[in-house]
Amino acid sequence: MATSPETEHPIKAFGWAAKDPSGILSPLSFSRRATGEKDVQLKILYCGVCHSDLHMAKNELGFTQFPMVPGHEIVGIVTEVGNKVEKFKVGDKVGVGCLVGSCRQCTMCDKDLENYCAKQILTYSMPYYDGTVTQGGYSDIMVADEHFVVRWPENLPLDIGAPLLCAGITTYSPLKHFGLDKPGVNVGIVGLGGLGHLAVKFAKAFGCKVTVISTSIKKKEEAIQKLGVDEFFVSLDLEQMQAAAGTLDGIIDTVSATHSLFPLVSLLKPEGKLILVGLPQSLEVPIFPLLIGRRAIIGSAIGGLKETQEMIDFAAKHNILPDVEMIPMDYVNKAMERLLKSDVKYRFVIDIANSLKKE
Repeated sequence: MATSPETEHPIKAFGWAAKDPSGILSPLSFSRRATGEKDVQLKILYCGVCHSDLHMAKNELGFTQFPMVPGHEIVGIVTEVGNKVEKFKVGDKVGVGCLVGSCRQCTMCDKDLENYCAKQILTYSMPYYDGTVTQGGYSDIMVADEHFVVRWPENLPLDIGAPLLCAGITTYSPLKHFGLDKPGVNVGIVGLGGLGHLAVKFAKAFGCKVTVISTSIKKKEEAIQKLGVDEFFVSLDLEQMQAAAGTLDGIIDTVSATHSLFPLVSLLKPEGKLILVGLPQSLEVPIFPLLIGRRAIIGSAIGGLKETQEMIDFAAKHNILPDVEMIPMDYVNKAMERLLKSDVKYRFVIDIANSLKKE
């Protein structure tokens, strides 16, 4: 007989979960594994709300296992460590991002790129090594292998900083990997949402010249005045886009809605790269401008654990923080509705410690 989420592990946990593809979240009692010899147990204080949580709650990616507790921008305080844990002690501030496991033996893992391991284990809705399904951070406690836990800098706020664990690393990693992290490099950022505004902040900290590309003029003033963007293009303004053709070294495209890539590719210099980090269901690829400029369209997903720690430390050093709206746990369904309409500047964070109440 199959065990229930409440009884498959010994540690009682409580959170909010999607229980069917409606995506509506409601309270759930479930369980966590006992703290193993290399595990860290933490009390969750805050958890960011990511667009991926919405996709997964509605099973839009096709592999959600219900009931599912979302959340992979998790920060908290260590409450227990296994007897072979080396990096953490009780009382430490820590974070857990999108991954809680990988094979630790393949070429990608050897390169500290666990995010590209074929056997990676996501923080929620995937089978763990013991066969049970992982559950995320919209909950009171978490248990994770210390390898997949990051140390939280003392001067980085836990609450505001939580979205760095997904939105932050998702934009930091491609900027670093593709050489878009040097003074004077011309970087385009498509979309000024949860990912886009952090891409701008990191690119500016690297000393890049930053251009935001948006479908609407409405965000121009905020982009330039508040975020310090150098240029702002409206992608539907053909005259403006044509005038800027061939000027960008690389573009980070953060948009998850279906959109045209043709005007974006045309902005690239020869050998420029358009890097997709959003999750649209399908896109048409414009072949001709790729061929005539040896340009590339490339995907990038989160980052490995070493790079995630590097990103968190960089953010602390340069005071890079997401713009967030703090919400209580029982507001999460409304937050998901607003997220679908891009009605947030720019990221929701759930105040788990002060609002997650057992009913």
